[in-house]
Amino acid sequence: MRALIAATAVGTSLVVAVLSGQGAVPRAADGKPDLTGVWQGGSTQRGNWEEANGGTGVGGTGRNPTAPVVLSTNDRPAGREGAPYQDWAAKKVLEAYNRRGIDDPAGHCLPGGVPRSVILGLFPQQFVQTPKQIIILYEYMHTFRVIPIGGTHPDDFIPSYMGNSVAHWEGDTLVVDAIGFNDKTWLSGTGTFHSEDLHVTERYTRVDKDRIDYEVTMEDPKVLTKPWKLTSSLMLREGTRLEEYICAENNLDPARYEQLLKAGVKITR
Repeated sequence: MRALIAATAVGTSLVVAVLSGQGAVPRAADGKPDLTGVWQGGSTQRGNWEEANGGTGVGGTGRNPTAPVVLSTNDRPAGREGAPYQDWAAKKVLEAYNRRGIDDPAGHCLPGGVPRSVILGLFPQQFVQTPKQIIILYEYMHTFRVIPIGGTHPDDFIPSYMGNSVAHWEGDTLVVDAIGFNDKTWLSGTGTFHSEDLHVTERYTRVDKDRIDYEVTMEDPKVLTKPWKLTSSLMLREGTRLEEYICAENNLDPARYEQLLKAGVKITR
């Protein structure tokens, strides 16, 4: 009887997965989940890029105004924990918010950093997996990460926008340890700055054919009171290719903003 019940439960699960468009987790030759593919961060919608982005939010086509909105990295989803900044640092974040994020590094054509590049929904990212390393290519700012599996951080790295990452597997979860960041990026949300002591731990778990659950923990004793954990997801976008993205230093908004302030125009919050 137990065997019959178990078989029925497994069969039901498979039927539900098929009907919902989910499929088995693809696996590499070594048995580990294969993360290879082009993905969209910050979304839970299945389908190709056009089908999943028919709403009116960031990058939406507007074809389906009732579709869920893909939030920008400066938006805070309902229920998400605010960054646990130290008092002095929280005041600095508030200043950036009141200035309407005009100091956003992205507005100055700088790389997004981690985890912002991962949860950014407007641009795709591509995973290339081998038994020895994971390569992640980000269309946004044409950045990349080469992440050795089972490796260690070098002693001679130079602080950078994307940091230095190494990975290992914990069961079916890829755990990425990243250090070596400069202090020129925002983490997630307006003004969420960090220091060069930032330590990021990412967990990528492919739960079915179309979805990777993403969990990131950020530690920075210079500005945070405790580790800050965020969760998000990446959705497979079959048929999507990374394209050339060039951000020239021609963003006129910062200069115009400063001119408006000097002219006495009240545009701050």
